Amino acid sequence: MNILLPLPRRDYDPSEVAVSWRALRAAGHAVRFATPDGAPASADPLMLSGEGLDAWGFVPGLRKLRLIGLALRANGDARAAHDALLQDAAFRAPLRYESVDPAAFDALLLPGGHAKGMRDYLESELLQAHIAGFFDAGKPVAAICHGVVLAARSVSRRNGRSVLHGRKTTALTWKLEKSAWDLTRYWARFWDSGYYRTYAEQPGESSGYRGVQQEVTRALACPADFLDVPADDAEHWRKASGLFRDSEQDARPAFVVRDGHYVSARWPGDVHAFARAFVQVLGELQP
Repeated sequence: MNILLPLPRRDYDPSEVAVSWRALRAAGHAVRFATPDGAPASADPLMLSGEGLDAWGFVPGLRKLRLIGLALRANGDARAAHDALLQDAAFRAPLRYESVDPAAFDALLLPGGHAKGMRDYLESELLQAHIAGFFDAGKPVAAICHGVVLAARSVSRRNGRSVLHGRKTTALTWKLEKSAWDLTRYWARFWDSGYYRTYAEQPGESSGYRGVQQEVTRALACPADFLDVPADDAEHWRKASGLFRDSEQDARPAFVVRDGHYVSARWPGDVHAFARAFVQVLGELQP
C-alpha cells in the first residue's frame, strides 16, 4: 500500500516518525512524505540529543552533560531508526502539501511533536482538507500524540464536523503533557518554560484548556469518547506514569486505541504498539 506521512518543516518527534516508518516499510508498504515547502523535514533536536534539557543546558560548555536529557530524548532504538530514515530517498524528497493528492494514497499516518515548529503542520488548512479526504473516503488513518490534534481540527465535507466526531480516540493526555511540562519548566529547561507546550492557555482559560486532551475532547461527540488507560488495567502504573516506553519486545507500557480503520496513541512511549496496530489494519485490508 501507499502511505502518506506528512511532516512539519521542523520539530517533529523522531520516535513517532522513524519507528512508524520502519514498521511500515518492514511490512512492505511504500511511505511518501510531505512538508509545507517540499524540503526535507528536521526533527526536534532536543528530542534527538537531549542537550539543553537539563538545568545547565543553556551553558555552552555544559550542554553535553545530560541527566534529564537522556531520560527525555528518543531512546537508542528510535535514534537508530531515525538515522536510517534520514537516508531514505522518499524522506529526502518530500511532496509539498499543495501537491498531495489523497486519491493517490491508500492510508495516512499523522505523527506528533510538541515544539513550536509543529504549529505550521497543526494549523495547515490545506493539510486538514487532505486529512478530511482520507477520513471521508473511509481510508485507514493512524494518529499519535499531537497528530490527533491535527485530525481533530480536520472537518469532514460530509457533515461539517471534526472527522473524529463519533469516534473513539486517545491522544497525549493532560497528565502526561503536564508532567513533562512541569519537569522541563521547573527542573530542567527553566529558561524556556514553554518549550513543552505547543500552545499556552490565554487569560481566563482553565489549566489544560490548550492541551492536547482538552482540544481533542472538544471535537468529539462525547467526552467519554476520549480514552485513557482504564483504572483497573493490570499494567496501569507502567502505562500511565510516563516512566516507561514500549519496545518491539515489550508492549506492556503501551496504550493504543483502535476504532475501525482508525488507530490512535498517546506519546512516543506507545509507538511500537501503535505502528504494529496500524500495520495490522493495513494487512486486513490488503487483497
